[in-house]
Order: sequence, then structure tokens, then C-alpha cells
Amino acid sequence: MSAPGTTKLLEVRDLAVAFETRGGMIHAVNGVSYALETGETLGIVGESGSGKSVHVLAMLGLIPKPPGRIARGEVVFQGRDLLALPDKALRKVRGGEIGFVFQDPMSSLNPAMTVAAQIVEPLRIHLGLAGAAARRRARELLDLVRIPDAGSRLDQYPHEFSGGQRQRVMIAIAIACKPKLLIADEATTALDVTIQAEIIALVRELKREIGMAIIWITHDLGVVAGIADTVQVMYAGRILERGPVDDIFSDPRSAYTLGLLRSLPDLGVRDVRRLRLQPIEGTPPDMRLPPAGDPFAPRNRYATPRCFLEAPPLSQAPGAAPGHLVAAWYDLPGQLARERPTP
Repeated sequence: MSAPGTTKLLEVRDLAVAFETRGGMIHAVNGVSYALETGETLGIVGESGSGKSVHVLAMLGLIPKPPGRIARGEVVFQGRDLLALPDKALRKVRGGEIGFVFQDPMSSLNPAMTVAAQIVEPLRIHLGLAGAAARRRARELLDLVRIPDAGSRLDQYPHEFSGGQRQRVMIAIAIACKPKLLIADEATTALDVTIQAEIIALVRELKREIGMAIIWITHDLGVVAGIADTVQVMYAGRILERGPVDDIFSDPRSAYTLGLLRSLPDLGVRDVRRLRLQPIEGTPPDMRLPPAGDPFAPRNRYATPRCFLEAPPLSQAPGAAPGHLVAAWYDLPGQLARERPTP
């Protein structure tokens, strides 16, 4: 639990999540620990299967049990361990103090209910609003997320909205009760880049108006660059790097982060021969048999023998900005310096 006077809104401590399958136990999240400050925007990045979505779903009691189970850990939100709360108390937190925006609004929104009915539901459950007051607040929320002609669209159904508008409706539902924390899980993945930019700009604006903290989960470092204060890079259920967004982009310390950055297109390059993307060779480990060492070691050209034997702790990166943490036994800046041609 945070000490009195600190600004920590959320503390995740040694969280581990596993799933029982016919092929064996899949260790999806393996000892994740971090803190989120009040008003901070944390971008969590990683490829599919890295544990970025599973760990936040587990925090809110949204993984199916069975086959899922929380093996260990604590998730302290405003002084309460969410993992220890009864279901009834956790439901009050979910949708009230913590809002959640899912990836696919068409499958998350109920096609048989009007938009008004779906926005009013959290207002009724968490704030006790009903009738004209709830409908008035629903209209205000649609206005807030920039839905044109909000009043006339309240009684429409999700299929009558475009993809970007449906995502705005999801955001309206998530912020209806002015949450302290908004979690967006791949919230712009299915949208084209123009609508994606509009949604990111909208969330930034809502953050300033409401004062909420944000956890933004994505596989796209480009999206993170536009919204996050802090970046957290996950791989095989572990955090491999975490730090201020500018430092992560300018001074990566994990070979996996470097690989993600090198796989992004550089639109400033004029020579088309240099536009070729650099893929990360190899495949993620089988998490039924998690490796003893650094899980990225088999795909890492800079790995040392120790990387294959012992998992490195997440700690302050030598010579990096304060708060820039890395889990690595190798010195990435030194390795890169030795690769550069001498003038």
C-alpha cells in the first residue's frame, strides 16, 4: 500500500496469471510489478501473447475462472487490493472508479439496446441516476465525445454508427462516472489512421477535463508516442523495459524494444532501398514451459550466456534517465557502439 502523501493510484505487485489447458498450464503473466501515478498515462506495448491485456483483465476480475487463475500477487488501487475484494465490491470499482474501453466496440456494445440505454446503465448502477436526469447526462456524454447531433442519436442502435463513432460511444460509457483510471485495450487497432488520431486526441482532451490516469494497451509504438507519459514493454508475461516515453524512443535498453522500434517504418527516409522493415527473427517461447532465463534470449543477438540461465530483474538502467528500467544482463548501448563503423 502506498505511504500517506504519495500520488500512487495503482500498484501492481508480483502479479502472475495462468490458464489450465489440455496441453498443460500456460503461464501468461509472470511476476509483473509496477506503479501508476495519479494523472499518468502509461502505454503498455508488446506483441500478441505478451500478457499486456491478460494482466489488466485479471486485475479487474474479467478472466474466466476456470480455466484462468491468479497464481499470486496484489493489485492495490486507492489503498484496496482488488484481487481480495468480493465480487460485489469489485463490480462497484469496475465501471465506476475504473473505466474500460475494449478493442472491438461492435462486439462489446449490445446490438439489441439503444446507445442511450447502454450509457445510462453505469449511471444507474454507480451513481443512482434514472429517468430524465440519466438521459440528460447520456446526451452530455455523447456531446463530450464529439458525436454530432447527440440528442437525436441517443435512441439509435450501434449498427447505425460508424466504427469510429462506436468507439466514441464506448469511451462515453467508460467515462460516464468520471473514473480515476481509464483502461483502453487496443482501442484504436481496428480503426483507420485518421480516425485513430482523432480518438487519441479525444482521449488526451478527456484526460485533461476529467483528470483521470490512463493505461493504454497496444502493439503499436507509434500510438504510444502520441499519448503516453511512460512506456512499458512486455514480452512473454514479463516487463522487459519501462521508462519515460522520450527516453524509450531515444535510448532503448532492451533488445526487444530496439527490435520493435526498428520494425516501424521511417517515413522520413527518401531512399526507398532503406524503407525495408527489420523484422524480429524467431518466435516467442512456449509459455507452457517458460524459460528459466531472459525469455527474449533465443531471439536476441546480444544475449550473454547468463541470459539463458537466469532471468534478469527489472532495475534502473546504468547511465539512463531516472526511472528508466530494464531487465537485461547485456549492455545494449555498448553493443550498438561497437557495431557502428569507425569514421
